[in-house]
Amino acid sequence: MRKFIPLLCLWSVYCCFAAGGPATLGAEGPLQDELHKAGGVQTAAKPKVKFNLRTSEDPEHEGCYLSLGHNQSLEDCGFNMTAKTFFIIHGWTLSGMFENWLYKLVSALHTREKEANIVVVDWLPLAHQIYMDAVNNTQAVGRSIARMLDWLQEKDDFSLKNVHLIGYSLGAHAAGYTGNFVKGTVGRITAIAEAMKCEHERSVYLFIDSLMNQDKPSFAFQCADSNRFKKGICLSCRKNRCNNIGYNAKKTRNKKNTKMYLKTRADMPFKVYHYQVKIHVFSYENVEETEPAFYVTLYGTDADSQNLRLEIVEQIGLNATNTFLVYTEEDLGYLLKIKLTWEKVSQPWYNLWKEFHSYFSQSRKSMQELNIRRIRVKSGETQRKFAFCAEDPENTSISPGQELWFHKCPDNWRMKNETSPTLELP
Repeated sequence: MRKFIPLLCLWSVYCCFAAGGPATLGAEGPLQDELHKAGGVQTAAKPKVKFNLRTSEDPEHEGCYLSLGHNQSLEDCGFNMTAKTFFIIHGWTLSGMFENWLYKLVSALHTREKEANIVVVDWLPLAHQIYMDAVNNTQAVGRSIARMLDWLQEKDDFSLKNVHLIGYSLGAHAAGYTGNFVKGTVGRITAIAEAMKCEHERSVYLFIDSLMNQDKPSFAFQCADSNRFKKGICLSCRKNRCNNIGYNAKKTRNKKNTKMYLKTRADMPFKVYHYQVKIHVFSYENVEETEPAFYVTLYGTDADSQNLRLEIVEQIGLNATNTFLVYTEEDLGYLLKIKLTWEKVSQPWYNLWKEFHSYFSQSRKSMQELNIRRIRVKSGETQRKFAFCAEDPENTSISPGQELWFHKCPDNWRMKNETSPTLELP
């Protein structure tokens, strides 16, 4: 399994979906299509933005080019005025050619939306530039797309509500400009990678996955930073704090950009199941700090998990509640029991010396012994909460190389067994 992606440099995703705003400007004349004079000097016209209607999933197929102002091109290309229309806007390019992800996205859209118009916005000559020049060209590209949409709106049965702009990298900039320049409000704008922090192109494949695996939608969770997410304290869906990602994302009213995180599988389908694990760790001896190698195995009605390591982000808090994040590739169903294991690990020489030095002040057993009475688990996908109590209430201690079993707590366990308010779930 991959580590979590926030969605341009790790594997924890966040996505930003922005609604296109009303236009503030209409079409403002040609996009430098002709030679013009600047200070008496002739300057070359910028290349035109082309609109390629992809009528086949075959990447070798050239598609059909729509020509602004020429109604015949709509008929010749078979443009469907009443269907959904997707505009795929690529980003900056080093090669000057379309990348493989674009063809895969076209194919996925054809599979999911068989009647839709899928238009590839070809601005390769403007994108195959020094990066900052390409950035400066995105506004012109956005204006060109807006002009195309304004022209299409003049046709009977065409609705801007059926338009979905999908922008990747600098294409997200162009999509945003389009939303500002077009007359009306675009149905949906998806900035696939501009606001996502993950590996290059990974965000595109997450979007493709959302099209191809509709029955396995990936969930992302709002979180302030990656450390908090790794601790498992951000698996709340209250007040739109969680959402599907990609094509299945639900529109929300959040006006500010938010960071959304998730874990993924290495390959499609990327969906995993997130769990928050809360453990209250007791120590009856004066131990300054410890880093136990804890692992849990979750047993459910539908499947059992692998042995899952509890990642310690900072350090274990003694006589305090510790929160962890684990995830599984399978849906475990309703959780039934948990096995907690403290694995023995090889110790660095410094830790061995420190352990030997402390041997004379307290017993070896007490140094390596912790007590755990209960484990609490919350499912991120279902928001269901579970409480598990130690199988043997008289034996809650655990040391390296040992394991403890936990079963569903009785319904009235809080009244009978709870002794400290610090153990209560928030």
